[in-house]
Amino acid sequence: MSTNITVYLKAEQNVELQTADVYVKDIGKLTCSDEHVLAKAKAIKLHHFKDGERKREVISILKVIEEIEKACPNTSVENIGETDVLVEYIDVNKHKGFVQWVKLLFVALVSFFGTSFTIMAFHNDIGINDVFTKIYEMVMGQPGDGYGILELAYSVGLAVGIIVFFNHIGGRRITKDPTPIEVEMRVYERDVNTALIETAEREGKVKDVL
Repeated sequence: MSTNITVYLKAEQNVELQTADVYVKDIGKLTCSDEHVLAKAKAIKLHHFKDGERKREVISILKVIEEIEKACPNTSVENIGETDVLVEYIDVNKHKGFVQWVKLLFVALVSFFGTSFTIMAFHNDIGINDVFTKIYEMVMGQPGDGYGILELAYSVGLAVGIIVFFNHIGGRRITKDPTPIEVEMRVYERDVNTALIETAEREGKVKDVL
């Protein structure tokens, strides 16, 4: 009498690959009491990205389960992860070279000057110079003769506040907590993945069981 073997699968929502072939081992983590079945399940090919085709594919976990149970008789699969996996093929060689460095420099310049302009525009809107002048007159009893300790303290405080808020000094992290940008990027990434999966389902482009 054959014994039924259970393969546990924890599928990821989004997977980025640098190879055109997609295997079960690429879409998540697997575990099983039988090492032979586990190795066989991991080696099952699910998809191949062909030249000229779109480099993004949504694979249903039902399709994965079907392929595993077909290749490994007397095996059942229990998924404890996502129900659909968004697989993206990244051509590493395409993103190398001078053009990539130009793109990186452009983004850095836009971020730097864009942020600088935003801060200056905000200060101009609230009339920060008038505020400092009023405070100086209230404390000292006479008009200021130019930029002084208030402006210097505010500038230093602004820089320190930005560093503390974003939790970075250069490439070093101040604390182990994720930065606000990292949190927002994870939320944005999750929303984008969900939208892409739902769009693929509506268009009938999900690799699924018949």
